[in-house]
Amino acid sequence: MGSGSVGVALQLLQAVVQRGDAMVYAWRTFDAYPLLAAMVGAQPVPVPLSPDGHQDLGALLAALDHRTRVVVVCNPHNPTGSLVTADALSAFLHRVPRHVIVLLDEAYVEFTRDTDLPDTAGLLRSHPNVLVLRTFSKAYGLAALRVGYGLGAPDLVERIRRQQLPFGINAVATAAAKASLRAGSELRLRVDTIVAERDRLRHELVGLGWQIAPGHANSVWLAAPDPIDEGARALTVAGVQTRHYPGEGLRLTVGSRKANDTVLAALAELRAPRGASRT
Repeated sequence: MGSGSVGVALQLLQAVVQRGDAMVYAWRTFDAYPLLAAMVGAQPVPVPLSPDGHQDLGALLAALDHRTRVVVVCNPHNPTGSLVTADALSAFLHRVPRHVIVLLDEAYVEFTRDTDLPDTAGLLRSHPNVLVLRTFSKAYGLAALRVGYGLGAPDLVERIRRQQLPFGINAVATAAAKASLRAGSELRLRVDTIVAERDRLRHELVGLGWQIAPGHANSVWLAAPDPIDEGARALTVAGVQTRHYPGEGLRLTVGSRKANDTVLAALAELRAPRGASRT
């Protein structure tokens, strides 16, 4: 357990990384990865995404060397929402040297509807160098309370647990996490609602001319060459907060139907260049 999945990731790095070791991850990705690497004195090794917004597993493997201690796979990917399939991840893990820990970040896994999702339990049985990150911050809606956890082989988990901050998870967060685990039907309803709105938002934007690939998280990813910088400005004027990467992309976290309609109204004015949409 830790202070969100980010806290557990830091515990892992503190347990296995020595100053000067390398940490490999795709980029663009979750902004915390390079920050965590810096905190433990690791050398960050960012590997570009493929043109369609997927993590390039072949390029990640090619970036591994004797200095590499951790490689990160974010699945579904933040911010593009792309998915590494079960077969692709299995092939990747079989080629990762055993001295390299694979940090499999599944913060958004509850929002995935793809039947080719990797079997986490099976992976852990056959790959003792994998740590799976999960969180209560996304689907469970407890981001402000900071509760995350990691799943892995007993020896690895024991090393990570030694880095856990004493009393780092307060009583309110503990009670909320326990209540969330008992509220399975509420979780399913919340996630189903978000997934339906995610798919509607993408469908409507594609109809407006935006080229958007299907996503598997709680967000929609708008990427260049669509006019994402102009889109960010239009959304700001409309009072919508987004995650904007100038010249690269725009992540729209799915909100209520009313909020999503506000997004659609703001972006409709831009009329992105029309063409064959990505599917």
